[in-house]
Amino acid sequence: MKKFLGMVLVLLFHSFLSLASASQTPTVIIIGAGMSGISAAKTLQDAGIRDILILEATDRIGGRVMKTQFSGYAVEMGANWLFGGGPVHNPVLEMAKKVKLKTSLNDYDNLTSNTYKQDGGLYPKKLVEAVDKVAVARDDFCAEFSTLLTKKVKNDVDISILAGQRLFKQEPKTPLEMVIDYYHNDYEDGEPPKVTSLKHTYPRNEFVDHGEDPYFVADPRGFEIVVQYLAKQFLSSLKSDPRLKLNKVVREIIYSKNGVAVKTEDGSIYKAKYAIVSVSVGVLQTDLIDFRPKLPLWKRLAISDFSMTIYTKIFLKFPYKFWPSGPGTEFFLYTHVRRGYYPLWQHLENEYPGSNILFVTVTAEESRRVEQLSDQEVEAEVMVVLKTLFGNNIPKPEDILVPRWGLNRFYKGSYSNWPDKYNQNRHDQLGDPVGPVYFTGEHNSNKYIGYVTGAYFTGIDTANDLLGCIKNQTCRGYNSQHM
Repeated sequence: MKKFLGMVLVLLFHSFLSLASASQTPTVIIIGAGMSGISAAKTLQDAGIRDILILEATDRIGGRVMKTQFSGYAVEMGANWLFGGGPVHNPVLEMAKKVKLKTSLNDYDNLTSNTYKQDGGLYPKKLVEAVDKVAVARDDFCAEFSTLLTKKVKNDVDISILAGQRLFKQEPKTPLEMVIDYYHNDYEDGEPPKVTSLKHTYPRNEFVDHGEDPYFVADPRGFEIVVQYLAKQFLSSLKSDPRLKLNKVVREIIYSKNGVAVKTEDGSIYKAKYAIVSVSVGVLQTDLIDFRPKLPLWKRLAISDFSMTIYTKIFLKFPYKFWPSGPGTEFFLYTHVRRGYYPLWQHLENEYPGSNILFVTVTAEESRRVEQLSDQEVEAEVMVVLKTLFGNNIPKPEDILVPRWGLNRFYKGSYSNWPDKYNQNRHDQLGDPVGPVYFTGEHNSNKYIGYVTGAYFTGIDTANDLLGCIKNQTCRGYNSQHM
């Protein structure tokens, strides 16, 4: 039976190859035109591999760097911040400067003055400052303990951030403590400390290296202009270059030592010597792309055991502003007994004066819950919160935008998060090639997981790995573990 199935796969593979276009076979097919896919393509181009083909499922490049129009303004549904001020060069920030991307430096310093109780009214600033001071000390302890685990504990032992907090003897428990902890952790990682790796999250390398100055993107062209800038360095056009094909949803990847055949949803078939898969780990966890033969067990385990979280910014446009405005009012916190219930709010008066736009961030399970609701149901919940804080006479929103990353089959989430007890060896396997099929994306990053910088650097790393195979025959995808 196994021999019969093997013969069928071989016949199917060669059948797909014969049906493919008669044009010259590219060396590499790149699946996905987000930051990692474009970064990988440019790296290959710079190394002399120009016969590439990029297949993108949507009608645009950028991936989860995505803007949309909301009530006459461009807002970022996905990646929204760039970080600067650190000792290490941030290439994404430098590209943003080259295209003159419009950003606003966010100021969170006054958040302790804008923390609301569940039933309304502000907490005393000194009380919130005291809770925040404990949170900062707790973060410092977690960073130091993470370093200790890395240096002195064998067998790749890891714990959750929550376990580290318990070792500090200051586990957040009250609603106020939890919302401050949410700001310190969930707001960054997209998931709570109880499921997030301590060793692979603390210290936060994005901040340590690139700085903690948060530049909020508010540009009519969108953050995606940075990805487009990178793409234009090797593509003659973002619409008509034959090496970029939009609206090509990859459904099958058939691979062997002879190469790959890629079949798209519209029935097109493309062949190449190698493929780089640049989709999210959330997509890899679904059946959108069928690998034939099935990926080896070690690879499937590495994929299925990783975490893809959801980070949802819910935008609301009002006829006029009824919330505090002016210096020190950009952000406010809402405290609730249920952790993560509409906790962190931001107005866009600094970025878009007179826009009367608020947005609130929810993550993880709250995001998954909200995605199942209608816009009207979300609006009703949000308005209960806002009326609690600012009174019953506030106006209804004129418009609402609820991104649903988790339900989008091309993304299945916002970004990845390193789960606790998921070791380094398994993470290496997450990025390891299988035969001629290579894998890239922010989830492969060891230092900048979940960030655009992580996507950028892993694209380069994966392309260089493949270049080693093409030019030096150092093909890691063909050892006994992988085939």
